[in-house]
Amino acid sequence: MARLFRKLAVLAGATEAARRYARKNPEKVARLAENAGRFVDKKTHGKYHSKIEGAVRKVRGNPGQRPV
Repeated sequence: MARLFRKLAVLAGATEAARRYARKNPEKVARLAENAGRFVDKKTHGKYHSKIEGAVRKVRGNPGQRPV
């Protein structure tokens, strides 16, 4: 059980670091999200295109923000 809490604490720290980076570099994050979206869309042969586009749009709209 202690291992799980340790892993969750590490994950929480990494998440917060990613949020700080996204707030400081929104244009880089948007560009990376678009590239990742194109990559995943290509690998899935467009099967999840609308879901991928929606996720990229959300990232582009508010990078580094906590979900509500």
